[in-house]
Amino acid sequence: MNKGTILSGMRPTGKMHLGHLHGALLNWKNLQEQYRCFYFIADWHALTSEYAHPDIIRQSTYDIIIDWISVGLDPEVSTFFIQSEIKEHAELYLIFSMFTPLPWLERNPTYKEQLTELRQKDVYTYGFLGYPVLQAADILMYKANGVPVGEDQAPHVELTREIARRFNHLYGEVFPVPEVLLTPTSKILGMDRRKMSKSYGNAIFLTDSDEEIDAKVSQMITDPQRARKSDPGDPTICNVFSFHEIYSKLETIEAIRNDCPSAKIGCVACKRMMAASLKQGLEPIRAKRRELASNMERVKEIMAEGNTTSRAIARNTMAEVREAVKV
Repeated sequence: MNKGTILSGMRPTGKMHLGHLHGALLNWKNLQEQYRCFYFIADWHALTSEYAHPDIIRQSTYDIIIDWISVGLDPEVSTFFIQSEIKEHAELYLIFSMFTPLPWLERNPTYKEQLTELRQKDVYTYGFLGYPVLQAADILMYKANGVPVGEDQAPHVELTREIARRFNHLYGEVFPVPEVLLTPTSKILGMDRRKMSKSYGNAIFLTDSDEEIDAKVSQMITDPQRARKSDPGDPTICNVFSFHEIYSKLETIEAIRNDCPSAKIGCVACKRMMAASLKQGLEPIRAKRRELASNMERVKEIMAEGNTTSRAIARNTMAEVREAVKV
């Protein structure tokens, strides 16, 4: 059976948190069984917002690879690579930029949202506006049939589809038009009930110690209508309960579902139980992470092997592109 190809990546701008785990990585892990997968470190993409502080990119790159392997992404099954190690991405990005209409980029809703979210940074740059064109080069370089993304990134993939169609119309059929593979929406929110994000300061990281997890869980917002322990609570709108549903045993979940509405259990006790379940659930990941961190040479070998595999494919694709474009 000929598996389809998918590609996805992450920007190395800091540590991985539970939002990444449940919003992307566990889905990537499952997709390994169905597709030929390419997963990459998007370090050039990271420069679009971190160009003034590039050290964080270098520091994060191998930490993220360790996290990927620790949660079950298998380098023997999937191909990992670092974007900047495959220079062909920059060449294809340049060619795509020559025929991508400016209005396509300016009306991208994700661009407008990120300008607001990153308002503390100066991202009114050519690179930031052209982010989706580089993303199209990343995806089409490997002739991906699908791209697993959250709803917020779907407009970028739609732009990739348009770029593929425009290239094929101008120069002949070279690229498949990839499908959007929507990632299941994560139930995990940050400590303040907003989307979990480093920039919001509300994240629980995969590298957090037991003490850090306890402290962060103790600060989590629960049922906003429950002001006192004696007040009845509603687990269905409680952020802590959504963590219980993922990490706690069934009997614990049922006990909280029954006792919270009748105020038989308070939020402090509920948080302590959840923190214990969360630490237990993350321990296999953290143990694997410790093992990998003590053998960085092997981690670098994995990335070197993935870079070699990806570079060979990229060279073949660019040979086709140059032949089609005649330059």
